[in-house]
Amino acid sequence: MEKLRVGIIGCGNIANGKHMPSIQEVDVFEMVAFCDIIPERAEAAAKKFGTPDAKVYTDYRELLKDESINNVRVLTHNDNHAEISIAAMRAGKHVLCEKPMAANYAEALEMYNVHKETGMILTIGYQHKLDPDVLYAKAEAAKDTFGEMYYAHANVVRRRGVPTHGAFLMKEKQGGGALIDVGTHAVDTTLYIMDNYKPKMVLGATFDKLKHNPEQGNPLGNWDTENYDVEEFASGFLVMENGATVVVEASWALNVRENTGVRYKISGTKAGLDNYDGFLKINGVNNNQQYLHEVDFKGGQVAFVANAVDDLPRVKEQKVFANAILGKGELVTTPESALVVSHILEGIYISAKTGKPYYFND
Repeated sequence: MEKLRVGIIGCGNIANGKHMPSIQEVDVFEMVAFCDIIPERAEAAAKKFGTPDAKVYTDYRELLKDESINNVRVLTHNDNHAEISIAAMRAGKHVLCEKPMAANYAEALEMYNVHKETGMILTIGYQHKLDPDVLYAKAEAAKDTFGEMYYAHANVVRRRGVPTHGAFLMKEKQGGGALIDVGTHAVDTTLYIMDNYKPKMVLGATFDKLKHNPEQGNPLGNWDTENYDVEEFASGFLVMENGATVVVEASWALNVRENTGVRYKISGTKAGLDNYDGFLKINGVNNNQQYLHEVDFKGGQVAFVANAVDDLPRVKEQKVFANAILGKGELVTTPESALVVSHILEGIYISAKTGKPYYFND
C-alpha cells in the first residue's frame, strides 16, 4: 500500500511526547517533512522519526507547497492552530490538530467553515475518548444502560502541576490556562459519553489566587509570577438544552488532597458511572438491590501482550485518522464536536469576566 506522507508542523514537547512516536507505530504513515521555528528541533525530529530523505523547514508555508504530503499534524501554540490548519486544508492537506481546536471560538469556527468549504478531513487531538474506560462507557451508553444522562461532573484537578515550559502561562499564545489546557479534555470526554453537544448556558469563574505564593511546591519547577496571566483554576456550571447539567472543574494548582487525570461522573435514570478511583465503576439498582460494578480491563489478557503499544489511545488516535483518510472508518473526534467544546470553554471565560451567565444562542 502506498504510504500516507505526513508533514509535522511544530516539533516541541507534544510532538515528541505524543504524536511522532505514535505515528511511527502506524505502518501506513511515513513522516517526510518537519517544520519548526527553531531549526534544530525540526532537524532532530527528522533524524529520529523521518524518512531518510525527510525535509526540514522553518516556515510551514513552504512545507505546505509539497503536493506529495496529504496530511499534517498541527502541534504549535494554540494561537497558531487556526492559521496553520486553515492554510493546510486550503493546500489540500488533511489535518490532525492538537487540542484545543483553537485559542478562541471565532478561530475554531473559521477552521470548521474551511473544513466544510474544502472537504478536507479535520480532527482534534482529544485522545482520551479512546481510553479503555471511555470506550466501554460509550458502548454501554449505546445500549441504554444509563438511561437519560442528566447530571455530570467533568474535571481534571492538579494539586500542583503548573506547566512552566513553553508558552503555557501566556494568554496571548494559549487563550487561557488550566481550563483550555487540561479542562478541555474533561469536557470533551464527558460530552462524548453523554452524546450531548447542545449547550444552553454556562456560569463560570476563574482564579489565580496561588500564583504569587512564595512557596509553590510545583513538581514542574517554580513558575514565573511576572509572566503569568492565565487562570490556575476554573469552574463552570453548564446547562444543556435538554436540561442536563455538567459541573466543570480544571486546575493546575489548587489546595486539595488529590491529583487526578481526566475524570467524569455521570448520573442517568437507569444507572450511573464514574472513573474517580482510576477504574470505571457503574452503579445502579437491580432486583431491588443497589449494585456497584467495577470493570476489569486487565482480566483475560495474556501477560506479555497486555498494554501493547497498539492499545495506547495516542496510537489509536493516529489509526482512526488514517482510516478516515483512506475511507475505512469514521472520525471519533469530529470538527463539529470539537467546535462545541471550544464554545463551552469560551462561554466559561466570558462568564467569569462579566460575572453573568453566558447563553450560547444569543
